[in-house]
Amino acid sequence: MARLALIGGTGVYDPDMLQDIREETVATAYGMVDITLGSFQGVEVIFMQRHGRGHTLPPHKINYRANIWALKQLGVTKILATSAVGSLDTSMEPGHLVLLDQFLDFTKNRPFTFFDGESGQVVHTDFTEPYCADMRDTIAEAAEGLKLPIHPRGCYVCVEGPRYETPAEIVAYSRLGGDVVGMTNVPEVVLAREAGLCYAVIAMVTNFAAGISPTPLTHTEVVQVMQTNADSIRSLVMTVLGRLDPEESCSCSGTSPQ
Repeated sequence: MARLALIGGTGVYDPDMLQDIREETVATAYGMVDITLGSFQGVEVIFMQRHGRGHTLPPHKINYRANIWALKQLGVTKILATSAVGSLDTSMEPGHLVLLDQFLDFTKNRPFTFFDGESGQVVHTDFTEPYCADMRDTIAEAAEGLKLPIHPRGCYVCVEGPRYETPAEIVAYSRLGGDVVGMTNVPEVVLAREAGLCYAVIAMVTNFAAGISPTPLTHTEVVQVMQTNADSIRSLVMTVLGRLDPEESCSCSGTSPQ
């Protein structure tokens, strides 16, 4: 049976969102993954805490390959993800939502592909449109219906972390076309496409980036903004999940490894 998945943090997930909840640990060729399963409007949904239960994994230590492969093993066809981001664009203010459509990858040391050549096959995956266009349309329509401030496009700059960026780096990223910055979307988006899964991200702006923000950056600020806007993003997530059909196919099939 096809399933939907939600990847995010504890600030996004609410146990009341799902029925018949159960916790499981999934074994994959890339490692073990903890998940929460439940049903939403008759559809099975898997919730995955990107940073692990209790938010214990820094962004550069997340086992992205295990996470995505566990979802594929479990029959997931569409992934809705949420992400906290810093803004490089003063029109994208803290509390605003951004519907990502492109990314710039500045990560350094992460396993980033399922196609590592061990099978003897060389695969190059197209990323002209990194995020599922059908899911993006669904999210945009849901946000409009809920009257939530959402920017229809945004280029995500993914950095290695766990440190925040310097003001000089932010200037460089902005000149290259970046709109928001974070530490987790790559290789998550890449692996989802390689696995043939539809994938889209709702980014929550939690702060202005270094050099734009009038104060030093802190994780406390990020958490506070996420908590303040948790009800809005949960409402959007639940609306979107209710409109997604896990059986419906699109052009995100990719070239999936076996």
